[in-house]
Amino acid sequence: MSLILDPNSSAPAAPAGADSDLIKDSGIETFMQDVIEPSMEGPVVVDFWAPWCGPCKTLTPTIEKITREAGGRVKLVKIDIDKNQDLAMQLRIQSVPTVYAFKGGRPVDGFQGAQPESEVRAFFERIVGGPIESPIEILLEKAHEALAADDATTAYGLYGNVLEREPENDTALGGVLRCMVAMGEVEHARGFVDDMDDRTRLKGPVAAAISALELAESGFSSADLDAARAAAEANPDDLQARFDLGMALFAANKRDEAVQAMIAIIRKDRGWNDDGARAQLIKFFEAWGPMDPASVAGRRALSTVLFA
Repeated sequence: MSLILDPNSSAPAAPAGADSDLIKDSGIETFMQDVIEPSMEGPVVVDFWAPWCGPCKTLTPTIEKITREAGGRVKLVKIDIDKNQDLAMQLRIQSVPTVYAFKGGRPVDGFQGAQPESEVRAFFERIVGGPIESPIEILLEKAHEALAADDATTAYGLYGNVLEREPENDTALGGVLRCMVAMGEVEHARGFVDDMDDRTRLKGPVAAAISALELAESGFSSADLDAARAAAEANPDDLQARFDLGMALFAANKRDEAVQAMIAIIRKDRGWNDDGARAQLIKFFEAWGPMDPASVAGRRALSTVLFA
């Protein structure tokens, strides 16, 4: 398997003119033909912005993205208020960014200031009268399902598809890393992580996947489980044997048992190996994710032991 994903690469630009029917710049001279007349047939969103406006630089790409995802159900017109001050005064634009939605030749909804993507998407959905599904979210959902079904190869391709569109998508970056680990490409995964910058490594899904990688690098595998279980049962007071059992259980994806093995060590000797069992248990939680049932139950069990 060759690594073709660069976490620091730039996204490919859209073909010139590809959005000309959906997204355009306008002004006072063409406002009637670009906004009022088309709004008689369908909704038109107007983005009032200015070159000096910082929040505009964040909001406008989000609006453009959701306009494309709407699949032609809405058009977007962008107006630079510095070049169209008379129009801005007529429409009482007091600050930027300001966004209006026009239907039937008049504004019917709007908002001011930068908004998170979820709020912008909800605004567009009100305008078009239905959901606007992000293709990125659809791909991520399919990738998650494939990985959960132990189809890491399919998941890898789906996560890679996301990264071709959004190279810094932290969920996809973490997903690709998990796929590599699941496919046994541990050295490859380490190289992928080493190519990331520090900011990327600290992103939640990526950091969690790195924890899974570090556990895979520990050298334990599901093949070690029978021997580790026999060793722990032969000498219940051997905490290292209990620790090795927990690591083998993790490798075999026996999550609840892995938690209990580490909890047993903490209950027996909280400070064993410089608090090694608790530290490893936290790595389990990071690797599984905070909402995984084993993580939720494990954190509850850990709290009970620590604060009893």
